[in-house]
Amino acid sequence: MPSTDPATSARMRAQRRRDTVPELGLRRELHRRGVRFFVDRAPVKGIRRRADLVFPRRKVAVYVDGCFWHSCPEHATFPKNNAEWWADKLAGNVTRDRDTDARLAESGWTVVRIWEHEDPVEAADRVQLALGTVERP
Repeated sequence: MPSTDPATSARMRAQRRRDTVPELGLRRELHRRGVRFFVDRAPVKGIRRRADLVFPRRKVAVYVDGCFWHSCPEHATFPKNNAEWWADKLAGNVTRDRDTDARLAESGWTVVRIWEHEDPVEAADRVQLALGTVERP
């Protein structure tokens, strides 16, 4: 990675991989509805990619994607410093996401992608739809 100023480096190191605010909001809403799940788990052995929420019996994997890191069509931003490196990095993330989706689908899994800006209630509705369970009581 090209050199970065110390403030930017510190900010990037502070980014959480799990237990982000949007992920916690979704988990809270699902839990409130009585929906139980595994957290930060690889859905399929041999595929080294962890899902934020996993429902093994229903074969549903949920990813809560950050707008910056996964190039949200609404909110994506692209740094000006080290622009080429960041463009490659972010494009690689999107490519890996699509590969993960395809690999899980080949293994019979349903993947639900939630953007960090989505309302947790609506996101929980989408997860329950994928699970085939009744929507909000």
